[in-house]
Amino acid sequence: MPRNARVKSESGIYHIMLRGINQQLIFEDEEDNRKFLEILNDCKAVSGYKLFAYCLMGNHIHLLIKVEKEELEQIFKRIGGRYVYWYNGKYSRVGHLFQDRYKSEPVETDDYFLTVLRYIHQNPVNANISKKVDGYLWSSYNEYINPKVGQLTDIGFVLEMIGKTEFVRFNNQVNEDKCLELEEKKFRLTDEQAKKEMAKISKCDNSSEFQELDIKKRDKFIKAFKENDMSVRQISRLTGVNFGIIRKI
Repeated sequence: MPRNARVKSESGIYHIMLRGINQQLIFEDEEDNRKFLEILNDCKAVSGYKLFAYCLMGNHIHLLIKVEKEELEQIFKRIGGRYVYWYNGKYSRVGHLFQDRYKSEPVETDDYFLTVLRYIHQNPVNANISKKVDGYLWSSYNEYINPKVGQLTDIGFVLEMIGKTEFVRFNNQVNEDKCLELEEKKFRLTDEQAKKEMAKISKCDNSSEFQELDIKKRDKFIKAFKENDMSVRQISRLTGVNFGIIRKI
């Protein structure tokens, strides 16, 4: 069945979501997060887009960008290709890392632009990863609060719209925003808590090491993960093991 064509933004502004294949982790540690931001910055210089917000969320990424020089497809082919090449080299793996098609939605009005901005910055709070918006390291929020020379985010457009005081109030406001129809699922254990438990049980530092285990050991650990209050989908996402295999164990 042919895919639906992407809706083109008249403003050139899009909310983008990139997800790991089978919802698996794409950022195992701080180095991975830093590398992706470095690639995002390098590609920004080449592709000429503006970046208004970002949030790296373990197994997915949210971006709010304005396309200027290159089209979306070229931009994300460039970003994804560079990161996957680096990630596969680091973890001695092969194959795809991202879900084959990123999600996008056009952002045409000021009101919805600010809604998406807030949704992106509040993602870690809504997913129970951080208690406060400013407590999460891998989002653009703190670049607005403490801007630095050469930073990744283009903050001028937003601060001209609402100013810093209103920015802080608005981004910390309780709301029921839903963007891209992606309500993040909440688990009995957060992904960070689950990762620590998995490492303790399996002695594996990341999903690539876990996937190299022999089947007998792998299945034994997966049973232990289930007994430690982790869902089948969460285990699949954090280990990279197929959902159907985990469900059968």
